[in-house]
Amino acid sequence: MQTAECAVPTIGDVLADLNSAQYAAATHDDSPLLVVAGAGTGKTTTLAARVAFHLSNGVDPRRILLLTFTRRAAQEMTRRVDGLLRRLRGADMRGPGGEAVWGGTFHAMGTRLLRLHGMSIEVDPGFTIMDRGDSEDLMGVVRSQLGLAKTDRRFPQKGTCMDIYSRCVNSQRPLGDVLRASFPWCLEHEDDLKRLCAEYVERKLATGVLDYDDILLYWLGLMEDPAAGAEVRKRFDYVLVDEYQDTNSLQARIVALLRPDGRGVTVVGDDAQSIYSFRAADVRNILDFPAQFPDVAVLPLEQNYRSTQPILEATNRVIAGAAERHDKALWTARTGGERPAIVTCTEEDEQTDFVIRRVLELRESGVLLKKQAVLFRATHHSLPLEMELQRRNIPYRKYGGLKFTETAHVKDLAAILRLAENPRDLSAGLRVLTLLPGVGPTTAQRLMETLAEAGGDFLAWADLCSPAPAAKFAWASFVPLMIDLTRPDAMELTTQVHAVREMYAPLLERIYDNATARLRDLEQIERLAARFDDRPSLLADMALDPPAWAEDLAGPPVLDEDYLILSTMHSAKGLEWDAVYLIHAADGNMPSDMATGSVDEIEEERRLFYVACTRAKDWLYVCFPLRYYKAPWNHTDAHGYAQLSRFVADGCRDAFRDEPGGLRSGDGADEPADPAVSGAAIKTRLRAMWA
Repeated sequence: MQTAECAVPTIGDVLADLNSAQYAAATHDDSPLLVVAGAGTGKTTTLAARVAFHLSNGVDPRRILLLTFTRRAAQEMTRRVDGLLRRLRGADMRGPGGEAVWGGTFHAMGTRLLRLHGMSIEVDPGFTIMDRGDSEDLMGVVRSQLGLAKTDRRFPQKGTCMDIYSRCVNSQRPLGDVLRASFPWCLEHEDDLKRLCAEYVERKLATGVLDYDDILLYWLGLMEDPAAGAEVRKRFDYVLVDEYQDTNSLQARIVALLRPDGRGVTVVGDDAQSIYSFRAADVRNILDFPAQFPDVAVLPLEQNYRSTQPILEATNRVIAGAAERHDKALWTARTGGERPAIVTCTEEDEQTDFVIRRVLELRESGVLLKKQAVLFRATHHSLPLEMELQRRNIPYRKYGGLKFTETAHVKDLAAILRLAENPRDLSAGLRVLTLLPGVGPTTAQRLMETLAEAGGDFLAWADLCSPAPAAKFAWASFVPLMIDLTRPDAMELTTQVHAVREMYAPLLERIYDNATARLRDLEQIERLAARFDDRPSLLADMALDPPAWAEDLAGPPVLDEDYLILSTMHSAKGLEWDAVYLIHAADGNMPSDMATGSVDEIEEERRLFYVACTRAKDWLYVCFPLRYYKAPWNHTDAHGYAQLSRFVADGCRDAFRDEPGGLRSGDGADEPADPAVSGAAIKTRLRAMWA
């Protein structure tokens, strides 16, 4: 007979640390489930527990599809699932673990399924993937070739054209509707934009490349095909979606087609944190989810493990002003804490001084710089603060900039590999060829046409002399490399990347500054390649889920390697800090004056403000300057006055305390001196002038 001490734990025992709402969500039956997980309520813990619950009931992990918006989120959930299973099964971990679950981003899982089933809808499984920058480059090439860059009217730039195209695809709305709603200044170009987008599609089809939007579009096509859709549906019994409020129309439709009856579907999200409409995310997906399935269960997670109760009281009041939302009221078992502060500053310099002074005060009390964050609506809002941080030698990191694979030298190396993988890839070919000295777009286009006529055989280039005198030596090493990379018995992947690095290094040193640091970045790519079985896997990973660039420190590193965090409000989502400072919380900045054209835009700005405030654990400071100068850094006295953000002023002002932005008495402020001349004497002198 087993004793209590050696009793085998049950899944109930393993999940005993969950609160009652989390436990109910994790152990819910197979009917469709919406978990409305408020900020800081442990949604990752809950979703991982639900996966572990399925596995403990004997579900094959390969029949579970876990869709996230970052690879890191999928990896974190897998790690937590394995931890729960280890407690359940013991240290030997016999039986399937979380690593066998189909887990990853929508784009990564879509790519995997298209490689397997794409032929059913005439998609070549050997497709290559363009990242956003490559897509813009191809759009720019087509734009120029159609003569749209030479008009006497100001035609949208390639980036805007790509935004318009992407919004149409992801929202599944006609071009005219998208232009009227989001790009009204481009309405006069509707016909030319339609022609441009149509030709852009034809170029992709002709060259065998897919962009980000194509992956979702073809995945949806796969699901809509009766035969192919049935094959995909056979693979999965359970579909779990994280951050469902960030899905667009395509993604929501894919989820619905994966499990049409809703059985086995779990979506987790928070409508109050839907802030990505500029990426075509649609808050209606989570708001309308209960109407999609008749037997859906809606479970709110309301116990917050992050913030103090005064901060939660304030943020609950902020989001209560939303026009439409799933009801929930966050609370915490934590005790104590001060009310968040509204910090009124005379001008921007005073705001900067307040933030730095308070950051250093908290640092002296034991709160590391990296446990504090300054958040802002637009990247330029932090510039005066950055200048002052540099002047005072306070290190910081700023988030919201380029990712690692968006840097020019990394994109160059990836383009060489992409061209080897798909010789029809026009954007990769044009990028690579124009790196060669003396080779311009016209010559590069002609070389790509020659390659296409030869069926993608790089031997066609070997028969040509150098395309330009200056390119003679580079051409002599470049062409043999491309031939080697496309041989059936091509070298292993790390050797391929090393060979590309060796060939590319002289070009990099000629084109870019700071060559040493850039070459070290490429060494990281070579090390990264060792984790992949083949070239397509590496390229897909770099395109779909790029690693973040290591942000530069302001000034040389310090011994304690501590640094303050600066971040846009959008980039802060999913993160938390002990102390948060929102700067420029004035109407026109929060909400942005560029996002107040409709009720829906203002509602999203409210949610963005809410997301920023809920990043704070112990201290929250909402700062705004009363005065803004027309020219930066007070080069002129012309200025205007601002007012506090409407999101604080509307019904929740008393949840915040007031704190002055300037120095208070006793903080080092200059004491007023006794007047040297009395007011009465000045008045007498003034009267005497006219006596």
